[in-house]
Amino acid sequence: MGGYEPVLLSNVGLEGSRTLAVYCARGGYQAARRAVTSMSPQQVVDLVKASDLRGRGGAGFRVGVKWGLLPPGREITYLCVNFDESEPGTFNNRYLVDHDPHQLLEGIVIAAHATQARTAYVYLRAEFCETFHVLQRAVDEAYAAGLLGKGLFGTSMSLDCHIHRGAGAYVCGEETGLIESLEGKRGWPRIKPPYPAASGAFGRPTVVNNVESLCCVVHIVARGSGWFRSLGPPGSSGPKLYTVSGPVNRPGCYEAPLGLSVRELVFGDAYARGMIGNRKVKGVIPGGLSVGILSADELDCRLDFDDPQRYGLLGLGTAGAIVINEDTDMRDVLVNVARFYARESCGQCTQCREQTDWLHKIARRIAAGAGRIEDLDLMESLTRTMGMMEGQSICGLPDGANYAIRTLVSKYRAEFERHIQAQRPGSVEETLSGNNRSVYRLPVLAQEAANRKW
Repeated sequence: MGGYEPVLLSNVGLEGSRTLAVYCARGGYQAARRAVTSMSPQQVVDLVKASDLRGRGGAGFRVGVKWGLLPPGREITYLCVNFDESEPGTFNNRYLVDHDPHQLLEGIVIAAHATQARTAYVYLRAEFCETFHVLQRAVDEAYAAGLLGKGLFGTSMSLDCHIHRGAGAYVCGEETGLIESLEGKRGWPRIKPPYPAASGAFGRPTVVNNVESLCCVVHIVARGSGWFRSLGPPGSSGPKLYTVSGPVNRPGCYEAPLGLSVRELVFGDAYARGMIGNRKVKGVIPGGLSVGILSADELDCRLDFDDPQRYGLLGLGTAGAIVINEDTDMRDVLVNVARFYARESCGQCTQCREQTDWLHKIARRIAAGAGRIEDLDLMESLTRTMGMMEGQSICGLPDGANYAIRTLVSKYRAEFERHIQAQRPGSVEETLSGNNRSVYRLPVLAQEAANRKW
């Protein structure tokens, strides 16, 4: 990846990079002008299809294909920008908008032209307080300059852009949960079909795109689909933002073509520059919590849309890497992961609601020094039945929980077994007894249920 010149982050670090004046001085809004004034909506859709741009929000669905699913002859279309960014370990969208908000707005203009949307909603995670003000100032600047509103670039196109602040629910990162919240309802994902392309926000055809995906669209229009496909391996085209957090020397957000290895991201001089104090890596969660974990000997995994699956991961995810060092007790990691999914499950799907809670209870008991070897078998079994079949729940939360917990238990099983074998004699019986009021115990009836064949 040596010699790569950033594209998405090209304005980061410049004085005034948040302002319209600096953005336009560096060629900003020229791609939008070209798309709106000299390309038909279908031409823009075809260009993005030819680029093979896949969504950067985690699922990797092809953006041009998604735009092409909108029904013909529609009267109203809504564009929703997914800026919830609730996947643990992920902050690439926030970093991008904090430093260069007009790049997102230009992407919104192009996408709105391509999909014939006249209203765009940016669904922003409520905790991003400073980011909200940065983006709102950019929206105000764009309206004042005639880049939003009526008569864009001297044409008949009009576009209104609204920022909607969510309430911090993880499931609102799923597009139908986002739409429910946008409509003022509880942020519960919807049963599909119908899909948003047919009936989305307020019952109208709707496109939902991630922030980074829309920023990529700007450069596809400016540089061409061939340029975009030239970056990264086949099927995983274009630039990508990678974030790194944990005990590394230089945590942050970095840009490279898709296909960067986890080893290079963690140890490369252009990226995180290795571990603090030269500690060893124990594991890396490479794409946000839901994709699962890589052990220390799996760091050659390439971060694209295909290679992570060879390592038992769900996929690329958001490319938000969380690095874990050799001093970390994986029991603590397991408890944190299980607690997150138990608390963020919306409760609509019985298997997700019940089994995320069970996994959290078992993880807490193991961490409390009262685990059993069969608990590890039980956790692996539960993660294979939580979604019943992969992709068959209302949203992807149980699939994410499955991969996160299953890879932890399977790849660090030897460590969990050592801790269990070193427990004080009688600790399991005490924890399971009715006389012990520890928060880590499992009720006797629940334990009997756990012992049954699932």
